[in-house]
Amino acid sequence: MHNITAIWQREMKSYFVSPIAYVVLTVFIFLSGYFFYSYLANVAHATLMLAQFGQESQPINVPGIVIRALFQTMSVVLLFIIPMLTMGLFAEEKKRGTIELLLTSPVGYLQVIAGKYLASLTFLLIMLAANAVTILPLFLYGKPDLKPVLAGYLGMFLYGMALLAVGLFISTLTENQIVAVILTFGVSLALFVIESMSAAMTGASRTVVEYLSIIGHLDDFTKGVIDTSHVIYYATFAFVGLFLAYRSIESMRWKS
Repeated sequence: MHNITAIWQREMKSYFVSPIAYVVLTVFIFLSGYFFYSYLANVAHATLMLAQFGQESQPINVPGIVIRALFQTMSVVLLFIIPMLTMGLFAEEKKRGTIELLLTSPVGYLQVIAGKYLASLTFLLIMLAANAVTILPLFLYGKPDLKPVLAGYLGMFLYGMALLAVGLFISTLTENQIVAVILTFGVSLALFVIESMSAAMTGASRTVVEYLSIIGHLDDFTKGVIDTSHVIYYATFAFVGLFLAYRSIESMRWKS
């Protein structure tokens, strides 16, 4: 456990001694605030227009609509941001030549992977906490239901957890961080849009493709529904990514 903590601390320091952490946080907070304000203004304007023309038959859940739209948009933003968090986890070690020292140290492969992965998860939590600050006005000036908000953040964390595992694995395959970013984004995007391919399929193939869609399992969370099948999907996805990363690192020993 001590080794994992040491690697976690090392990776967290590497985030914040470089511009990556500050650029990512700034961009993420700016986009969170911009989209929150945009959705809130649009929904509020639509509500006022309906009330003005007497077409509002029942109360509109403005906070619920805004929060769900924000989660859906930020899931797309994470497709671009997460590759930047994982690109240097192993690629930079390989480029500097420190990967050999790391692999020959008493620290086990699993401990190396766990420490680096936990550091990326910690940074993801920081980002989600920053996102939560942008929606505080809903709680200050309204009374939104807290359960859908918490479910949405849980879904976003699990979604990010899966993508981080993919990025960590891809980072073990190359020493070029740009290549790692492009590959991670490409794979993540493919998993994001794969659901649209199911429209042209039928039977078991359609069911499999829909299940593989990484965004399809997030929808229920944004509605405030926590389905254990979705939790299992993201946990399994992350496990597979970490397992592949372990096998990739293990193969380096035999190549060296």
